[in-house]
Amino acid sequence: QVQLVESGGGLVQAGGSLRLSCAASVSTFKSYAMGWFRQAPGKEREFVAAVSWSGSSTYYASSVKGRFAISRDNAKNTVYLQMNSLKPEDMAVYYCAADTFGPGSSRAVDYDYWGQGTQVTVSS
Repeated sequence: QVQLVESGGGLVQAGGSLRLSCAASVSTFKSYAMGWFRQAPGKEREFVAAVSWSGSSTYYASSVKGRFAISRDNAKNTVYLQMNSLKPEDMAVYYCAADTFGPGSSRAVDYDYWGQGTQVTVSS
């Protein structure tokens, strides 16, 4: 069982930055590709970014490419999402997820474990 705990959400003005963290309570963190998803009120959960187990491959939704950066520190069992140039449309609950032995995927169904989410609010 993998427990994922997100942190770093909060209130930021449009154009500002936030860094989300997701700590995994598992000894085999390298066995998992990691992803970030988000869900805004009244909308479906959508893919934001993913990273392979080694960190060498990253994937982004077109809506965040060039503004967000996903990374991981396998020594700390943590994955990060650096969010820059935030827009009001980025406001959502952000979830991290773990994909067992996966390459990194944009599909929520490929992920086996999910965190509880952290709220990101962007004021215009």
